[in-house]
Amino acid sequence: MKTIKDFNFKDKKALVRVDFNVPQDDQLKVTDNTRIVAVKPTVEKILEDGGSVILMAHLGRPKGEVKDEFSLKHIVDEVSNVLGKDVKFVEECVGEKAEQAAQALQPGEILLLENLRFHKEEEKGDEGFAEQLSKLGDAYVNDAFGTAHRAHASTAVIAQFFPSTKFFGLLMAKELQAIDKVLKSGEKPITAILGGSKVSTKITVIENILPAVDNLIIGGGMSFTFIKALGGKIGNSLVEDDKLSLAIEILEKAKEHNVKVYLPSDTVVAESFNNEAERKEVDIYAIPDGWMGMDAGSKSRDQFNDVLLNSRTILWNGPIGVFEMSNFAAGTIALGDSIAEATKLGAFSLVGGGDSVAFVKQFGYADKMSYVSTGGGAMLESLEGLELPGVAAINK
Repeated sequence: MKTIKDFNFKDKKALVRVDFNVPQDDQLKVTDNTRIVAVKPTVEKILEDGGSVILMAHLGRPKGEVKDEFSLKHIVDEVSNVLGKDVKFVEECVGEKAEQAAQALQPGEILLLENLRFHKEEEKGDEGFAEQLSKLGDAYVNDAFGTAHRAHASTAVIAQFFPSTKFFGLLMAKELQAIDKVLKSGEKPITAILGGSKVSTKITVIENILPAVDNLIIGGGMSFTFIKALGGKIGNSLVEDDKLSLAIEILEKAKEHNVKVYLPSDTVVAESFNNEAERKEVDIYAIPDGWMGMDAGSKSRDQFNDVLLNSRTILWNGPIGVFEMSNFAAGTIALGDSIAEATKLGAFSLVGGGDSVAFVKQFGYADKMSYVSTGGGAMLESLEGLELPGVAAINK
């Protein structure tokens, strides 16, 4: 893997694609700077070599139009604070203004370009736009794992203009190594936990990881499709009726690969999708009519805990209950505790996917896991076995 460690940036201008698509409040102040913090090691390495850094990023979905609320000028202060250095800003990303600002940049300095998506050519993967961007730097670094699954001008197309000076940033390298640990080089037993609401969104992930894992825990809303396929009564629980035969196929494929599949044995049910609804714990195969499964029950939590404490590599994608409602968060909290404990005992744990990442941050588990991925869609596509355009462009 060709990373920035393989290059000395002395007197070079590094054009670094980062993922600064950060959440903001009504005053456009950054409310979660995780993605900015994540690229700090890459920026520091380039500056320590004696190079300068030109940051390229997008924010929101301006769809090719210039809109003040999506301007990266609103995040300059936060980027400066996190990087511990004044960051210069130019209100363009291509053209004369941008080129002059890049040219004037001295070793040790950082420049942030305006939102790439103010130009529709960015998302179209336009070669001419990529070439214009490439004029700003001497080397290209992709450190934006969160957008690596997009074949955009700044994430994939631009790399061809840097045949010998294109590299992965340190964050991108960490992300790829973490996924590789689960799919290829992980210490066994390897356990994957897949939760969330729908089987349909995880089919390709399940099919791709079966040859790599020893245990598969299926929880959350998607488990009810499996329970119904196995003849269980699921009341009003979430189900994909058109995926029942697929659920059986997945279980058969798991058997072929000697993968043990663990489904919840009990569930916390409610009379309506509401935190204050009446609730009780029942056998998951015998949910009464009019009730719906909302969380993993206590027996399921104990069973999952046993599996996880005996695992050496753990992948977690998707919650196993409606954790956004406090009365139905216990299952996902118990799962977080089990993974944290296994990690403490030396297991490698990788958490990825929007909802799981939101959970570990909200409930304070982020520093108890080995690695929390910064890219939802990109991580899922990697787990599906697809080579991401942003990765392929550097490896070419």
